[in-house]
Amino acid sequence: MSSQIIGTGVALPKRVVTNEELSRRLGLNEREIEKRTGIQKRHWVEGEETTSSLAVEAARNALQAADLLADAIDLILVSTTSPDMSFPSTACLIQKTLSARSIPALDLNASCTGFLYALSVGDQFIRTGMASRVLVIAAEVKSPFINPQDVSTSILFGDGAAAVVLAEGDKGIRSIRLHADGSRHRLISLPAGGSRQPTSRETLSDRLNYMRMEGKGLFRMAVKRMQEALASLAKEIPLSEVDFFVFHQANLRILEVVFEKAKIPFDKSVITIPQYGNTSSSSLPIALDEGIRRGQIKPGNRVALCAFGGGLTWGTALIEW
Repeated sequence: MSSQIIGTGVALPKRVVTNEELSRRLGLNEREIEKRTGIQKRHWVEGEETTSSLAVEAARNALQAADLLADAIDLILVSTTSPDMSFPSTACLIQKTLSARSIPALDLNASCTGFLYALSVGDQFIRTGMASRVLVIAAEVKSPFINPQDVSTSILFGDGAAAVVLAEGDKGIRSIRLHADGSRHRLISLPAGGSRQPTSRETLSDRLNYMRMEGKGLFRMAVKRMQEALASLAKEIPLSEVDFFVFHQANLRILEVVFEKAKIPFDKSVITIPQYGNTSSSSLPIALDEGIRRGQIKPGNRVALCAFGGGLTWGTALIEW
């Protein structure tokens, strides 16, 4: 038995933040921002928009695409590094809002690779017969955790959510490979707010409740690890035989280097970072949904997913569409 994606959905905050808006605050030319990142604009939450509200909207869109109601779902998995609160889980809040049955619901945190981790868990639940239909959601609201004076992070991250519905099928997910290297966790992190450094006047004064990123080191590791991940995937199937690639949209320059080294044509992938920025774990499923809606991903295609994120974490998936 295998699991296949039968529906996808996306949700984005209403507020659009352009490079022009950020350039006035940061003293950067808006063209310089695009040159550094490939990003032209991103979405940030405002008002009552939250991680869970975006997740619910994305979930409803995915369920509609799958022609299912919420009570058909057996498990809810949410990938997020920006939950509504430390506990209860964002997944439980979503389950309540969707009026789903009393099914298992839990959060996973694997940073930008989180969607692949959650997809793997959902796939295993279906393969072992513990679930027939699984709702996998990646939802991130990073804007509240961005230091407005930190150029490296404030121009990069956007907010958004995406969801997929997994169901039993004779085609679908063929393999998922996951990796982690905790020795390099300092390359990108949110230092304070947990049990190691609880929020205090000192942590707020030192701005430890904002994201911190070592851009150059992270860039090098992203390229290296994604190259390794693709090389591992190539042992299963030659990359030239993959019909379409969907990557985590971290930074356009990272993608350009990876594509060049792996000899992947740009027309065999979808690029969403100019419109949405880096939306962490939700960027990969947002790009997947975009590829489907543009008609770039077709039935019978062999589709490879690839992501890299904090932790460090990275991985790939091979799907027969």
